[in-house]
Amino acid sequence: MTASTPPEPLLRIRGLKASFKPDEPGSDVLRDISLELFPGETLGVVGESGSGKSLTSLSVMRLIPSPPIHYSAGEILFEGQGLLSNAPQSMESVRGARIAMIFQEPMSSLNPVQRCGKQVAEILLTHRRSDGKHVKEEVRELFRSVRLPDPERAYNSYPHELSGGQMQRVMIAMAIACEPDVLIADEPTTALDVTVQREIIELLQDIQERMGMAMIFISHDLAVIRAISNRIIVMRHGEIVEQGDANRVLKNPQHPYTKGLLGSRPPVSGRPRRLLTIEDAMMIEDSIEEISQEERRTRHTDIYRQEPLIQGESICVRYPIRSGVLQKVNDYVEAVDKVDIELYRGETLGIVGESGSGKSSLGRAIIGLESIAEGKLSYDGRSVSDFSEKDRMTMKRNVQMIFQDPYGSLDPRQSIGDSIAEPMEVHGIGKDSKERRNRVLSLLEKVGLEASHYTRYPHEFSGGQRQRIGIARALALEPEVVICDESVSALDVSVQAQVLNLLNQLKAEFGLSYIFISHDLSVVRFMSDRIMVMRSGRLMEYGEADRLYSSPESEYTKRLIESAYDLD
Repeated sequence: MTASTPPEPLLRIRGLKASFKPDEPGSDVLRDISLELFPGETLGVVGESGSGKSLTSLSVMRLIPSPPIHYSAGEILFEGQGLLSNAPQSMESVRGARIAMIFQEPMSSLNPVQRCGKQVAEILLTHRRSDGKHVKEEVRELFRSVRLPDPERAYNSYPHELSGGQMQRVMIAMAIACEPDVLIADEPTTALDVTVQREIIELLQDIQERMGMAMIFISHDLAVIRAISNRIIVMRHGEIVEQGDANRVLKNPQHPYTKGLLGSRPPVSGRPRRLLTIEDAMMIEDSIEEISQEERRTRHTDIYRQEPLIQGESICVRYPIRSGVLQKVNDYVEAVDKVDIELYRGETLGIVGESGSGKSSLGRAIIGLESIAEGKLSYDGRSVSDFSEKDRMTMKRNVQMIFQDPYGSLDPRQSIGDSIAEPMEVHGIGKDSKERRNRVLSLLEKVGLEASHYTRYPHEFSGGQRQRIGIARALALEPEVVICDESVSALDVSVQAQVLNLLNQLKAEFGLSYIFISHDLSVVRFMSDRIMVMRSGRLMEYGEADRLYSSPESEYTKRLIESAYDLD
């Protein structure tokens, strides 16, 4: 009896090196990348921004012009044929038909002025997979196969008329239209809510099994990678630092960087005093100290014996629905529907829910960026509706917000030093510009930036650094309350850990209270004393964070928790 012959790799990369500045020594962005993808398997590629994971996949698709990229060594083989040596025209028969890709951001990947059905039909017609007569029905069938709820509506919709999850399904339909042998999914679930994320993962697994295709799944989320992958590759700074069976790599990581990635995630049990960062993992082996239940109970007793600092009763926020040429208001959407909220001094109150749950609208109503249609909001024991103009200015100073998109909330034409100093000048903090400048320099140091950053502009910083700038700007007015609206959702896991640790450190140093808004339950649990769960503008559940996470009462909260992948 002879041993079975192992299958040949469908896709193979050997010793790939690449640079955008080939004349500069040490400028390689890909360094000796070697990997294999076998028929029917899912290869997970994990790493932070700048690790080279997306660059590797774009190289397979030949989507980066050469120049600017220069491949100094190595080869990419698909069924034994070299892709790097192919002329651009010859890739047309491979790209989309044999190797397809789902991109990270569907809104920027889909044509905003073309209906979704037409965009998918174009793929079928380009690769001659349809005779044109039946293409519309074939697209509708594809939309049914990716579980779009109304295929006819999706066919005739523009991208902006669909939700994030629906747009991602259109992208998947486009990628599988020609039944490719290899599907590359580049961060396909990063910006999605946990329930939609799970639906997309299950959909991709179902399509893979049905079509028998191989898949490369790229993500910075280790839990998602584990849920879908057979093997895992861990990348950092353009190199593969670890690879192997998914369970082996995640249960028994060998490289300090992999250990750091795992340690940076908020745990599903226990309460570390701070999260492990990549730097911690590289330098120490000791575990992080945990907060005892007794310490937490004592602290909560002290917090909740006070009167609430912010109290909302039956808060309603409505958005008008306009129609017609004159855009007349004919109805309203209840974004926040009779929600009660209390925030105590020294507390972190978490608000969690999916997109459209009303959590951000509630936060914006508290800070005064949205009008409260009904209900009563009190600050420090007084009704906000009774405030004088001076009282309102005081509250604006005392309640600050860190926004989800730090780049969008900073003026691109203004240096970050001036952006931080500007609210100080408006509220009369500091006797002159020299004192305000010194305050800004001190704040930059507090949030882990440098004095030399004062004169730089937002585009010169990474996402994590821009989030630190947003934190410094919120602290510039010496507030009592900071509302963090999805302030870490777009960050790599280790940068997220750094920002969360910083927020907790600043809370202790300045005696802050936080309202922490997120769709990530594990992050909210790590940060919060109590958690509010919202859905469709309504409050579903409210309670102590650990109790709510371990023993949820509402079915919706249970579903949210079940939808969140973990590594335990």
